[in-house]
Amino acid sequence: MSRFFATGSDSESEESSSADEITPKAPGTTFKQSLLLSDDEEDTKRVVRSAKDKRFEELTNLIKTIRNAMKIRDMAKCLEEFEQLCRAFLKSKNIVDKEGVPPFYIRLLADLEDYLNQLWEDKEGKKKMNKNNAKALSTLRQKIRKYNRDYETEIAAYKENPQESADEEEEKEQGDSGSSSDSDGEAGDEGVSAKSFLKKKPEASSEASKFLKTAKGSGDESSSSDDDDDDEDWGSDTVDSGSESSDEGEGKSSSLAVVFLKKTQESEKSEKKLGKKKKPKKKERLEEEAEEEGGEEVEGGWEKVKGGAPMVKEKPKMFAKGTEINVPVVVKKLNEILQARGKKGTDRAAQIELLHALAAIAAENNLGQGIMVKIKFNIIASLYDYNPNLAAFMKPDMWKKCLDCIDELLDILFDNNNIFIGENIAEDSENLGSTDQPYRVRGCILTLVERMDEEFTKIMQNTDPHSQEYVDNLKDEGRVCGIIDRLLNYMENKGSTEEICRIYLRRIMHTYYKFDYKAHRRSLGLQGESKSEQDQEESEGEDSAVIMDRLCKFIYAKDRTDRIRTCAILCHIYHHALHSRWYQARDLMLMSHLQDNIQHADPPVQILYNRTMVQLGICAFRQGMIKDAHNALLDIQSSGRAKELLGQGLLMRNMQERNAEQEKIEKRRQVPFHMHINLELLECVYLVSAMLLEIPYMAAHEFDARRRMISKQFHHQLRVGERQPLLGPPESMREHVVAASKAMKMGDWRTCHSFIINEKMNSKVWDLFPETQRVREMLVRKIQEESLRTYLFTYSSVYDSISMETLSEMFELEIPTVHSIISKMIINEELMASLDQPTQTVVMHRTEPTSLQNMALQLAEKLGSLVENNERVFDLKQGVYGGYFNRDQKGGYQQKQSYQRDQKGGYQQKQGGYQRGGYRNQNQSNY
Repeated sequence: MSRFFATGSDSESEESSSADEITPKAPGTTFKQSLLLSDDEEDTKRVVRSAKDKRFEELTNLIKTIRNAMKIRDMAKCLEEFEQLCRAFLKSKNIVDKEGVPPFYIRLLADLEDYLNQLWEDKEGKKKMNKNNAKALSTLRQKIRKYNRDYETEIAAYKENPQESADEEEEKEQGDSGSSSDSDGEAGDEGVSAKSFLKKKPEASSEASKFLKTAKGSGDESSSSDDDDDDEDWGSDTVDSGSESSDEGEGKSSSLAVVFLKKTQESEKSEKKLGKKKKPKKKERLEEEAEEEGGEEVEGGWEKVKGGAPMVKEKPKMFAKGTEINVPVVVKKLNEILQARGKKGTDRAAQIELLHALAAIAAENNLGQGIMVKIKFNIIASLYDYNPNLAAFMKPDMWKKCLDCIDELLDILFDNNNIFIGENIAEDSENLGSTDQPYRVRGCILTLVERMDEEFTKIMQNTDPHSQEYVDNLKDEGRVCGIIDRLLNYMENKGSTEEICRIYLRRIMHTYYKFDYKAHRRSLGLQGESKSEQDQEESEGEDSAVIMDRLCKFIYAKDRTDRIRTCAILCHIYHHALHSRWYQARDLMLMSHLQDNIQHADPPVQILYNRTMVQLGICAFRQGMIKDAHNALLDIQSSGRAKELLGQGLLMRNMQERNAEQEKIEKRRQVPFHMHINLELLECVYLVSAMLLEIPYMAAHEFDARRRMISKQFHHQLRVGERQPLLGPPESMREHVVAASKAMKMGDWRTCHSFIINEKMNSKVWDLFPETQRVREMLVRKIQEESLRTYLFTYSSVYDSISMETLSEMFELEIPTVHSIISKMIINEELMASLDQPTQTVVMHRTEPTSLQNMALQLAEKLGSLVENNERVFDLKQGVYGGYFNRDQKGGYQQKQSYQRDQKGGYQQKQGGYQRGGYRNQNQSNY
């Protein structure tokens, strides 16, 4: 007897069981049957359940579990399941808004609250509860009281007439089951339920099984096992389901169909059994393969697949001949194609072709733009899924297809204002075919465009930057920016502020690093060489500075996520710095306070911050703000990992510090080559800035033992230059800077100038700046001024007085400039001198110690430190803190809880800390 008859379930359970039990079948079986069955019969096999049914079933299952827990007084289980129920109900919000709160949900809330109140009042019962249950009861009671406030009216209505609401719910359930049974063709003409019908006619199953047994006996008498009995039962079900909704004539045709189906099932069973047996010998196998090929040819043109290759699932067929093409049919076919998505062995390229073919069919039959938008969304998603590996990038043909599809999708959206798209539209509330109402399609165009932008970055990351292919790929950026601009216009009309901020940031990220040459020419007052160039400049839109200002200010005002605002601020600063707007860039950086908490940001934002700081430093250098430039570049350059910190490459490291997985992640963070900052230019700017600060400082503190270093990297380069056994003419950029530093130390500004600004340095560094000549002039001026300061520091002890006119001629500076520099040095007490205004001379006071005195002071200081160290070592060996440090009664290191010798020779414990003001003060008094 069939398992369906044994269960005795109603139509609803039959549907759910059939839907659940389709999956375990072998893929070949279902495909063969789908070939042999007509479309109508295939429809009865597969049940498509709506989102409403799925969500409500999830809720009812959770409610059953809660009721079971209530019966056994398991409060912990009740609390856990109630929290799950609240989450599931929140997921069903869209359906609930549309359908209303389901009555069974209200009934549970009311019953649960009453039940908890009863338990709470039962003092004896509460005492018997274990600790977990008592705690769960208290928590659940508070939660249910708070939760039920939102449904007070519904619960009150239920409590007034609980029987009526229960009846309504039952009627609704019966109505649903009736409609489902009618749609599946399982109910009879008289409206009798499937369950009662099956109870009335058990003979049909036995007759069908007898018929199947005879048919089977004639076909294959040898195979009689338990599997065959199961097959007979399956066949009897098929006969019953066919005979329920048919007359006698239809019964005959159904029985013939069953016989035909039985044969296919037998052949499949025999194939399975053959597969389980051991492999036969070669000759027998060849004969069997020949027989199978012959049988398959009869059955319908099967192709033989060669061994060794993985089995590829068959493509779903397009529509059968004579099928009426309408929106539901196309949606059904679309879902069939999408079901294979992500499964093992699915041919992704074939899926994309099928979706393109489906789009062509929809266009031919004029099914409307709603279904076209739906198909286009899925085509683009399939193109992104073509590479399953996250690190892999799209092939050129797929990339072109993707851009074309997004352009076509945007064309449709711009041409049809009655199409509404969004991620918040539920699948069951989509309107793809009805022209009376606006089309509603589930999907997010913004997400697709963001993914397209990421794919473009991946393509650029994985292309050799020195090849022609990179240039060809980079040409696509114009198209990418065009798509972003079109979407930006669309979102400004139909998008939310959050979506507008996201698309604005994408536009900013494609603009911030590009130097606007046309705006630069306009600011300098230069016109195009020809009339056509002038016309083109006039026709072009607003400057990039205006665009950046407009987009960034919108994000500052409207954005609610810190990340988008942070990225926008950094891009804005970078763009200001790139176009030499130093004060705007500096003020924006200081006002944002990003430097305080940037260490908590994610790595891509940190890389952007590093790039911005570097660009800010280079901008300060171009403007002649040498100290600001040095401070901005100090952190990046002093680490020795500028390449890595700017996302422009990875440094070679041991596998212990970074494993293969981390290396892959870091490679994905790299900035594409066309966005790189020139590292040699960066290092040169840093070293020249350090030279202009460090050389005068070294000259001023030549004999100071406690002299601090402004730049460690610059001192390292100086030491490397000093260690060279043979000093030839400088070749690299670093050697040029070291040679210039040595010349500046001597106050020789002309030699310094010739080392910093020459043909080699121009081609490597200075010509890369947009305003090359202005930067060179600024550098010459700074070298002259700092060389003058160095000269005065170095040779002030030689002069009694020196004329400012002489200094002006030596360093080719104007007398007011020389006067200004010397005045600042006197005010800052760097130079012990005074200005004699009538004679325009600098009179030295000779208060600085001579070189001999300086050396004597250094020797005394070093001897003092040597004595201190010697005494400390001696005291540690003796175990007594005394001697040199204990000359006065208060001396010595009286550490907390330490013992110190008193006058009687014993030891007394002291509770103080370090009671001296510090040994340095005492030593200074001794000197």
